Amino acid sequence: MLKSIEDISPTKKRISIEIPVEIIEKEFNSSLEILRNRVKIPGFRPGKAPVNLIEKRFGKEIEAEVLDKLIPEHYNMALREADLQPVSMPEMQEKFEFKRHNPINMTFVIEVLPKIENLNYENIKVEDIPVTVEDSDVDSMLKQLQEQKAVLEVSEEPVSMDDLISFELADSKLEGDEEVPELKEALETMGNEIFPPDIMERALGKKKDDIIEFTRTFEDNFKYEKLRGKTATIRLVLKEIKKKSLPSIDDEFAKDLGYNDMNELREKLKERIHSFKKQQIQRIQKASIINNLIESINPPAPESLVNREIEALIMQKSVSEEEPAVETDSVKEVLDIAAEKKPEENPIKQQKAIKEAEDEELKRREKAIKNVQASMIIDAIGKKEAIFVTDDEVDRRIELIARSLSATPEALRSFYMYKEGSLDSLKHSIFQEKVLDFLLSKASIEAKENK
Repeated sequence: MLKSIEDISPTKKRISIEIPVEIIEKEFNSSLEILRNRVKIPGFRPGKAPVNLIEKRFGKEIEAEVLDKLIPEHYNMALREADLQPVSMPEMQEKFEFKRHNPINMTFVIEVLPKIENLNYENIKVEDIPVTVEDSDVDSMLKQLQEQKAVLEVSEEPVSMDDLISFELADSKLEGDEEVPELKEALETMGNEIFPPDIMERALGKKKDDIIEFTRTFEDNFKYEKLRGKTATIRLVLKEIKKKSLPSIDDEFAKDLGYNDMNELREKLKERIHSFKKQQIQRIQKASIINNLIESINPPAPESLVNREIEALIMQKSVSEEEPAVETDSVKEVLDIAAEKKPEENPIKQQKAIKEAEDEELKRREKAIKNVQASMIIDAIGKKEAIFVTDDEVDRRIELIARSLSATPEALRSFYMYKEGSLDSLKHSIFQEKVLDFLLSKASIEAKENK
């Protein structure tokens, strides 16, 4: 049962609970009797050994079993009684000693979400940003489509920058004419890794069968030990040149993409660009609303949630940027994420690098606090407005993400279940998007004032 609640801060509570002696004794005696009927004691039939003998032999095990059941049970009862939702594991303030025929008294410190009251989120002013699609926007997208439909054709013309070229090794030697068999092996197995960064510039203007010569000094940590620190002269022969052949942008091009003619294609591209720009503008407007709410409410962020968010931001930064992304409007996508830089290795710049790292750490923490504040506010508004996510909405989102990853919905669903044990995080992300859409619908969109 709950004995007392003490406010340490808006996000920390100290709660004291007591487990009455009669409940402890009932549970202890029940466990004792179960054990008495189960264990075999020499000289006694099952269930006939004296209770005091069972308690003497197995008392500590019974105590542990009773505590494992009663402590979480009564802790959760106290939370329900106090209407508290902890956001971290409880911290026990002091140890207690189990004594028969005595109640158990415990004190915990827990972190909780702060109460967010007096929410005022209607008629928040946001700038009306007109959506405009220029002919140049359509031309740019047509150019992208044209590039996607390009084919490479073998050519006898000299090399130009956009060409695809292939080489064969003509010959190579190390400085001082030293014979190292590993040189040929390295050149044949590592291929492009051996080439200098400006190999394309060196090839410009050359034709098939021309020779390209360069020197390469191998790094101290190079894969082949006998080549480390050595310099080689390498001669390559240009074996093949392929040039990009672009299709004409005409009615046939449009038909190849599934449209009747260029007019229809341009119109469809214009609609697509308009939709994309509108989404981008809405993101800006939603970010403005969130920032307004954070500034006006400024709820305290529980430290455990901030630390968890910092870890998430670090993890997010480490994930490859080449992974396919699905456009969403969750809080994290709407709010910007601070960029990170790698530290300098130059000793002269180390102090500057350390300062930059400290600045980035501070920015990351500020970003984490802002994310947590935004999430708490969004959740509070969603709860107040009874916004919810249906199973159909979750299914549609899974299908959308699966298509972007070229996976099946079943495989993606299994991945979520394996990784997180449920679809709750995905459902919460959709929930936040719906709340953001709701907030935008309640905003006062006003034209920008001319100064």
